[in-house]
Amino acid sequence: MGQGRRPAIINFMSISKVKLEPALAKSFREFTNAVKSAEMLAARKKAFSLFSETGFPSTKQEQWRYTNTAPIAAIDWSIGDFHGAAASHQSVPINLIEKFRFERNGFTALNLAFADFQFIRIPAGQKADEPLQIEFGAEENTLSAPHLIIVLEPGSKATLIESHRSASAGFVNSVVRIIIGENASLTHYRLQNDAPQAFNYGLTEVEIARGGIYDATNINIGAALSRHDIDVVFSSPGAEARVDGLYLLAGRQHHDTHSMIDHRFGHCLSRQTYKGILTDESRGVFNGIVYVREGASGTDAQQSNKNLLLSNNARVDTKPQLEIFNDDVKCSHGATVGQLEEEEIFYLLTRGLNDALARNLLTYGFAEEIIEKIGIETIRAEVDAALLNRLKTEI
Repeated sequence: MGQGRRPAIINFMSISKVKLEPALAKSFREFTNAVKSAEMLAARKKAFSLFSETGFPSTKQEQWRYTNTAPIAAIDWSIGDFHGAAASHQSVPINLIEKFRFERNGFTALNLAFADFQFIRIPAGQKADEPLQIEFGAEENTLSAPHLIIVLEPGSKATLIESHRSASAGFVNSVVRIIIGENASLTHYRLQNDAPQAFNYGLTEVEIARGGIYDATNINIGAALSRHDIDVVFSSPGAEARVDGLYLLAGRQHHDTHSMIDHRFGHCLSRQTYKGILTDESRGVFNGIVYVREGASGTDAQQSNKNLLLSNNARVDTKPQLEIFNDDVKCSHGATVGQLEEEEIFYLLTRGLNDALARNLLTYGFAEEIIEKIGIETIRAEVDAALLNRLKTEI
């Protein structure tokens, strides 16, 4: 969009209809006027066509039964001033764009239609000295659709810090795709700390080759309504993935994590630990599935989701799943939802602590396993501060 030009307004109320409102189609045409690549234009049109037919997911769909996207559809969003339509496609391999499975839901289709592409390649054998820092955000009543592709060539190593910091009631609809080559390694910190009025949808797709390592810590603190989908696929034997997370919810916040770890080849290891701390009338959703394919002998997979409810009105829906088609595996999964143990509180009271401090110490201790995994001091301090603020205390 040219400088000084008014942003196109999209009425997402029309998305629930099979036929698009003319204004929405007009906005897409204006957005894609700057696209020079025929392949890029075709990919965007295909995605937008699907979005126009399906709209956003609804609670009638099993994977979305606990997350109502109607509040997003009820707002008139303007399109952010992206550079991706005109310029950034020049550095993004078109085959990687065409491989993207945008048809998974309306959010991913919408992302590709308006995607602001960024592409990062870590050369073979290179160890990045400084973390890669990517910040996503949207202004009030504005839609942002970042689409980041990172390729780590064989033997390379890097750390990615992905921060979401919308300052007001904006809508970030992001996609991050990571390709980890043989014996390459990526440490990934994803921090979603948007304003309380914001909306956030994010998809993380990871493909790991032989000897590759992916280590992720996902923190969800902000936004009124947020969802994070995580897909990890082992594309060769002998790879490793650790996908952990923490969600801190208060007020009427809603956060949904859906993860899929696909053991397509044998002798791969996956670990997943997610914890949630919820108070007031907040709601959390965790649905994690681990697939072990028929030929994936020697798979070692563990998955855990634990939730701490600090209010009688807080709610969690959790569903860890294993689908195993091989006998030579070591797999486990489990989930818990509960409140602080009265015996542990009593023990601290007998040691001279008051009731509030005892509860806060136990709550912090519950989250500490995930917080301690954060290797970036500034992120760890931010998560500490957010948790202590929710507890309205200092420790």
